[in-house]
Amino acid sequence: MTRESILVVDDEKILRDFLRETLTRAGYVVGTAEDGEAAIAAATEDPYALALLDVKMPGRDGIETLEALRAARPGIAVVMMTAYGTVESAVRAMRLGAVDYLQKPFGAEKVEEVVERVLEVARLREENRRLAARLTGREGRGALVGGGPAMERILAAVRAAAGSRSTVLVTGESGTGKELVARALHEMSPRAARPFIKVNCAAIPEGLLESELFGHERGAFTGAVRTRAGHFEAADGGTLLLDEVGEAGPAVQSKLLRVIQEREVTRVGDAKSIKVDVRLVATTNRDLQEAVRSGRFRGDLYYRLNVIPIHLPPLRERREEIPALVEHFVRRFAAEGGRSVRGTTPEAVERLTSHSWPGNIRELENVIERAVVMGAGPWIGTEHIALDDDVAARRSGDGRAPAMGAKRTLEEMERELILATLRDAGGNRTRAAERLGVSVRTIRNKLSRWRAEGALIEETCRAE
Repeated sequence: MTRESILVVDDEKILRDFLRETLTRAGYVVGTAEDGEAAIAAATEDPYALALLDVKMPGRDGIETLEALRAARPGIAVVMMTAYGTVESAVRAMRLGAVDYLQKPFGAEKVEEVVERVLEVARLREENRRLAARLTGREGRGALVGGGPAMERILAAVRAAAGSRSTVLVTGESGTGKELVARALHEMSPRAARPFIKVNCAAIPEGLLESELFGHERGAFTGAVRTRAGHFEAADGGTLLLDEVGEAGPAVQSKLLRVIQEREVTRVGDAKSIKVDVRLVATTNRDLQEAVRSGRFRGDLYYRLNVIPIHLPPLRERREEIPALVEHFVRRFAAEGGRSVRGTTPEAVERLTSHSWPGNIRELENVIERAVVMGAGPWIGTEHIALDDDVAARRSGDGRAPAMGAKRTLEEMERELILATLRDAGGNRTRAAERLGVSVRTIRNKLSRWRAEGALIEETCRAE
C-alpha cells in the first residue's frame, strides 16, 4: 500500500538526497524543495501529509515558510530541522503550528522514528474528524446517525478496527446499516484514498460471481471475449465489501478462503497468481454459525471472516435513536427536494418511535422520504406518516393495526412483510426486492422454503 507523501525542504542538496533516500526506503513518497518559495509551490500543487522544513535557509527562512505552508495547506504536519536547536526557535515554531523538530545532525533511524510518530498523530486526527462528521450527520447519505448507546458501541468498534487490515464481519438484519458501517471502516482507515468496491454476492448468479471477484482470461468460458480484472484487483490498496457473503456458493467460498490466506488471486482460466493488498469487510443478515452447522457455509471461511465481529441490533432494540434518525432524514430529503419542511411534530415522533420497524432504518428512511414529498406544510404530522401497520389495518376492515403479541415470531413478521410488499408490488419480485432492500434471490428462496414448509403463500408472485 502506498504510504503518505512527504516534502523535504532544505537548501543543502546532500541533506535533501539523504532524507529522500531514507524516507523512500521506508515506503513514503518523497518530494524535495531547495527553498521556501519552491516549498510553497510544491505544497500547493500536491497534497503532502508532512513537510520536513529547515529553519535556516536563504531568502524566506523556515519560520516564514512554515506560516505560508500552513496557510496554503492547512492539514499539513510540519517538522522543523535545525542545527540551532535552541529552546527559543523550537518554541516559536511550535506556536506557529510545527508539531516536532529534528536537531542536526541526525541519523536515518531518528528521522524514521519522528516521521512515523508525527504521521500517526495526523492519522488519528483525521480519523477523529471523520468520526465527528459521521456523528453529526454531515456526510449526507453515508452518515451513521443515532447517538444512543448501541450506536456509540458500534462507532467505538469501527474506530478500533479501522486502522487494522483484519477482516471484519458485520452482521444484522436487512436495513440496519451494514453497508454504512463498511464504508465508515474504509473512510476512517489509512486506505481512505484508495478504492472502496462493493460486491453483492446475493445479486450475482453463482456461475458469474467467481469471475466478478477474481477476474478471467480471454476464452476462459463462453462469452469471455477479453481478459478482465476482478473486483479484488480493482480494490488493491483499498477495501472490498462482500455484501451478503452468506449467499456465496461452495466454489466461491473455497476460493475466498485461499485469497484471505495467501493474499493473492488467480483469474479464471489462468495459472499464475496476482498479489493483492485488500482489506475485506463482509456483511450478512444470515446466521452464519447455523449455516456452518448445517454444512451450507465453510467453517474455516467463517472463522477467517469473523476476526473482528460488529453486530448491528435491529431498530426496534434501539428506539432511543429514532428521533435523531428522523431529524436527519427530514433535513436531508427536504434539502434534496427543495421542500420547506422544518421538522416533525411530537405526536409524529411518538408514533414513529412506537412502531416495530421490521424493515429497520431503511424502512424508516422510506417513510420519512414519502412524508417529506407528500406533505404540504412546514411540519410533518401523524397524518403524513404511512406505516405498514396502517395498510394491514385497512385491509382487515376494522381500522385497527394488528396486535404485536408476544407469540408472533420474527419469522412470521418477516413473512408478513415480504408478502404484503409483494402484493403492493403486484407480485413483481424485482420491485418488491428493491423496496425491501434485499435480493430477488432472497425472496425466491424464502418463498420456496415457506411453500415446502406448508405455509400458505398466495400465488400472486411473478419473477421479473
